[in-house]
Order: sequence, then C-alpha cells, then structure tokens
Amino acid sequence: MERKRIEGTDYVVEFDPGKNCVNFRGELSLGGPQEYSPIRELLEAVAEEEPENMTINLRELHFLNSSGISMLSKFVIGLRKRKKIQLTILGSEEIPWQKKSLKNFQKFLPGLKLEIS
Repeated sequence: MERKRIEGTDYVVEFDPGKNCVNFRGELSLGGPQEYSPIRELLEAVAEEEPENMTINLRELHFLNSSGISMLSKFVIGLRKRKKIQLTILGSEEIPWQKKSLKNFQKFLPGLKLEIS
C-alpha cells in the first residue's frame, strides 16, 4: 500500500508504508463513527495487506474524543481475526488521556505491544 494522508483542521493521520506505521498528529474530536470512517478505512486497508508488523503511533496526538477511542477499540478488537499481525501502539507518557486509555487496548488484544514513553 502506498503512502496515504488524511488531513483535517486540527489533525493529520498518515500511513508510512516504509515502516508500516499509521501516524496520528494534532487533536481528533470528530463527530461520531461516520466522521471517523476515513481513518477506520485507512487502518483496515493497512491490516488487509496482512503485514507481519503494524504500528499505530499516537505520540503526537494530544486529544482523542470518546468516538475516536471507540473507533480505535473496534479496530484493535477486529485484529483478533488477523493472527499474523503484530500490532504495536506507541503512546506518550506526557499526554494524560493516553496513560489512562491505551492500556485498555491490551485487554482487547492480549498480544498487543504497548510502548508508552
């Protein structure tokens, strides 16, 4: 899959094919599942390629509302069916919502690697 970028007023979500990494930057507070669908579709398109490793980098995402957390949660749960993919989520110790919320993803996908620094 080639490089892809989704950009809004306050955020950028970009797929880096060289690293199999989806990078999130800015503040994401979209209005529900419909508005998050382009981001969900990007994540699912990467997973459909069945990469051995996939990374979601949230270290520069300063805010994510409950609809965004729900979208990511559903994506992580969906990866249970794709046993070949090792998912790594990168978070920041300095961003309060990440310290609280990201650990929950390990409950949804026990093999998930979570790196908060």
